[in-house]
Amino acid sequence: MRHVELNLDALVGPHFNFGGLSFGNIASEANKMAISNPKAAALQGLAKMRFLAQKGIPEAVLPPHERPAIRALRRLGFDGCDEMVLQSAARDCFPLLLRHCSASSMWTANAATVAPSVDTLDGRVHITPANLAAKFHRSVEAEFTALLLKKIFFNSKYFCHHPQLPAHADIGDEGAANHSRLSLSHGARGQHLFVFGFSALNHGMPRPKLYPARQSLEGSRAVARLNSLSEDQVAFVQQNPAAIDAGAFHNDVVAVGNECFLFLHEEAWCEQQSVLHDLSKRMGGGLQIFEVSSKELSLADAVKSYIFNSQLVTLPTGRMIMLCPAEARETPEANRLLCRLQEEAIPHLQIETFDLRQSMRNGGGPACLRLRIVLSDAELAAMHQSILLDESLYGRLISWVNKHYRSSLCPHDLTDPLLLRESREALDELTQILDLGSIYFFQS
Repeated sequence: MRHVELNLDALVGPHFNFGGLSFGNIASEANKMAISNPKAAALQGLAKMRFLAQKGIPEAVLPPHERPAIRALRRLGFDGCDEMVLQSAARDCFPLLLRHCSASSMWTANAATVAPSVDTLDGRVHITPANLAAKFHRSVEAEFTALLLKKIFFNSKYFCHHPQLPAHADIGDEGAANHSRLSLSHGARGQHLFVFGFSALNHGMPRPKLYPARQSLEGSRAVARLNSLSEDQVAFVQQNPAAIDAGAFHNDVVAVGNECFLFLHEEAWCEQQSVLHDLSKRMGGGLQIFEVSSKELSLADAVKSYIFNSQLVTLPTGRMIMLCPAEARETPEANRLLCRLQEEAIPHLQIETFDLRQSMRNGGGPACLRLRIVLSDAELAAMHQSILLDESLYGRLISWVNKHYRSSLCPHDLTDPLLLRESREALDELTQILDLGSIYFFQS
């Protein structure tokens, strides 16, 4: 049975803004309260999706979350009509409103952790949404993400959904940004690498000194259990505290893997050589490792360039392609590394550079924008089909963005009731384009 990797990319929402809410994410903090361009952000993301779809990679479009999250604000005591809730929150506590207008759901790598049917004990695809408990503005996402994934992967014969972990930092789970699946091919039995930043129960483990670790060991272990993976398929690895303090708030800022290829920085993990030896043994010697030294590329330049946050995928021909942010080419050390990678790592590796500057300024690169899901042909046919990207859907989405999105948005525009109405009109139309029905709370 053929297996393919579906890349599930989120559309950027009409409320895309630079809130600077993510302490530990250097780009997010550096651009706090700057003017954003929601239209450009959405078009940049769609261009990346279309490129891969044209290469024969299954691409699916995830609709943005409703922002501002009026329903969540009501839970905090703001009442009246929706416009009154918005204006009361803006007047009483603008920073709180800002957290309910976050654009962070666009980074779908944090949406969930998925185990394909070829790996699970019951032969179904297992999906566990991330609780994102480390950051308040992200924890708001979990409920709608779970609803949306159930709507898309609705057939219980093929898909098994688990609730997100309880919303407590001790079992914080940041989704696939801290999870990698390695295998000889997409359809072969895989090894699952869970990278955590701290343990809530083992206080003897090292912790970062400057920025907080977000992924807990306890959360990682819980997700592995829920996703029906056997012990010989999972490895739990601690992220290097120095990497977190350099701005690598998730593992996917310092490491990326695809099938049997692993590309990572030498300071990505604790006890890294031992981990790599174990992974190679588990993979029967079939794992190809490209480890980058700090001398060749410092942690600071790795974070600045987001080179390890490149999107690494396998084409239908079997060749690999890497989608890099433009910043990787503009950072001299990272650009030299890309040249060496293309020459030495994988024969005929194709490297493409994409302008994702709006997302990058908010702290997310190509790999942040997608959730990888390995599916059999039957499973792919059993999911909601109207979100699969083709030229027709791409054209409709481009027209939709150009019709509804603003080209300039400052954080204080988020208090404007007109923006609320514009956004809801856009999302209501989008649910019709994607044939998803009434999924938003304002539609009920």
